[in-house]
Amino acid sequence: MTKNTDTKTLREGSKAATLLEMLQRDDGATLEEMTTRTGWQSHSVRAAMTGLRKKDHVIEKRATGNTTAWFIGAAA
Repeated sequence: MTKNTDTKTLREGSKAATLLEMLQRDDGATLEEMTTRTGWQSHSVRAAMTGLRKKDHVIEKRATGNTTAWFIGAAA
């Protein structure tokens, strides 16, 4: 069995792919938006973002007033 070398590939239609899609929006996504769309609890969304980071995605957060949004940032 061969291992997929593209670490950024996610199964199409999966919740992780949905999360990645949300993070790629220009305005990113709030934790509330991500939990609502995926049906996951907040700690599960944060764990999934950690998993995306381990797959070499750069995830940044931006606070505006009382709202924090996460988004895919520029690669280092």
